[in-house]
Amino acid sequence: MLILGIDPGTAIMGYGLIEKKGNRLFPVDYACWRTPAHTPMPERLLMLYHEIEAYIKEKQPHHVAVEELFFNRNTTTAISVGQARGVVLLAAAQCGLPVYEYTPLQVKQAVAGYGRADKQQIQQMVRALLGLQEIPKPDDTADALAIAICHAHSVNLLNRMGGAL
Repeated sequence: MLILGIDPGTAIMGYGLIEKKGNRLFPVDYACWRTPAHTPMPERLLMLYHEIEAYIKEKQPHHVAVEELFFNRNTTTAISVGQARGVVLLAAAQCGLPVYEYTPLQVKQAVAGYGRADKQQIQQMVRALLGLQEIPKPDDTADALAIAICHAHSVNLLNRMGGAL
């Protein structure tokens, strides 16, 4: 099963594609999409949409996993992340893919076994779980891989419980 994890953002959107074979996880591809600074938001969103859609059509993942919006104090950031999430959801839906959403707490719990793990702990676990030599950079890419890993673990749990996705 191919799982595409996406860490939404309008300036940098991290993505990580992993393959789940039995109980093993393998990195397939990971990087980020960037939009030019000072580009109007509608154009940024359109650029991201085209990147995501083309990537999905090329790599053909089975599931898309994305982090739920975490609202902090910065409403401007929350709004732009929400817009980026909308683009991800739209592109996946138009390609006929199911989208699974996870809270930051769920991602941390699934990857590090502790819901209050810090960013460095999560990055080290992503590196270890996927057998990577180095922590993926930028942080958005490591976060996207963590989201994909979270979904892979959730699929295992649901399958053991007899639930279907």
